[in-house]
Amino acid sequence: MSLTYTKILVAVDGSKESDWAFKKAIEISKRNNASLVITHIIDTRSFATVEAYDRSIVLRAEKFAKELLDEYHTRAEKEDVKNLYTVLEYGSPKVKIAKEIAPKHEIDLIVCGGSGLNAVERFLIGSVSENITRSATCDVLIVKSEKDEH
Repeated sequence: MSLTYTKILVAVDGSKESDWAFKKAIEISKRNNASLVITHIIDTRSFATVEAYDRSIVLRAEKFAKELLDEYHTRAEKEDVKNLYTVLEYGSPKVKIAKEIAPKHEIDLIVCGGSGLNAVERFLIGSVSENITRSATCDVLIVKSEKDEH
């Protein structure tokens, strides 16, 4: 078992918590000279019914996701992170992050925020971070933002 990480995955969704996770992932990546994969999952379940009434919702979600990933990529470049990748996927973040993206990229550490944007889903069926912790085959770091930030 290695005490260093070589491939780190950070999940971002635009929330304050995911921004904290990104900052931690940057620091861990730099300390370990690790590659960094920044991912955003467009949760297609959250707008499936709305799409029937408003087809542009998918386009808006894609535009938001691409701009978000571009912003985080630029920030990581400014921090001199080497081997930097972005991954945009569609589906359930609970499934995609731990069960598909992490194995595909041979990730050895997943970094995510303690809670993201979808409070209703978290209340009903548990948070994405909880599911990642249960499903991942690698280490998981759940980052909580500072109490006074809420």
